Amino acid sequence: MEILIVEDKFEISRLIQFSLEDAGFSCHSCGDGLQAFQIIQEHQPNLIILDLMIPSLNGLELCARIRQKPGAKDPYILMLTAKSEEIDRIIGLSTGADDYLVKPFSPKELVARVRALLRRSLRQPEQHQVYRTQHFLLDIEQHSALRQMNPNFSEKIDLTNLEFNLLTTFVSYPNRVWNRTQLIDKLWGSEFCGDERVVDTLIARLRKKIEPDSANPTFIKTVNGVGYKFED
Repeated sequence: MEILIVEDKFEISRLIQFSLEDAGFSCHSCGDGLQAFQIIQEHQPNLIILDLMIPSLNGLELCARIRQKPGAKDPYILMLTAKSEEIDRIIGLSTGADDYLVKPFSPKELVARVRALLRRSLRQPEQHQVYRTQHFLLDIEQHSALRQMNPNFSEKIDLTNLEFNLLTTFVSYPNRVWNRTQLIDKLWGSEFCGDERVVDTLIARLRKKIEPDSANPTFIKTVNGVGYKFED
């Protein structure tokens, strides 16, 4: 598993790299947003540890670019921020980050978060599975999602790994109501240690991509006081 560390503070970058390499991961590092984007396009890391405040291209802008131009691999993104305000975390997650960690953090927590993110790829079914609903077709092996616009036309939906896994979860259990805890366990696993409201941000991101009107969702419904369910 290849990990790219994007952090302009040398001491922090070295601490992260030492901690991850000690845990058995292969790491590279850089301290500049534009340089990082070039490295990502060429080397396709499995996971990116991304500081919010970096020169040339800040963490939010870099995260958005990565999600807008996916390569052969769609990397997981763990965002680092020295700010503890909720708005910074929400913005980071809405641009496509999978998780966040507020500085200062412990190396053990960092390694635990990285392992939890990378474990998601091991949770995918091995058999070739295809899910169909009236408006969607999901091919698990090909990791592709199509939306049926009319009987004669369908379009591809560009989804991140996490968005694809969430939609697969919904489609494979139609009409089931999921609360935040259940979705976290399904997508992140039992070692998740972030803010459970990441689920709401992820739901909002997916709605923007699959709903005709994300403000009035047709497919992903909110069940007040309980959670979410998928109807099609």
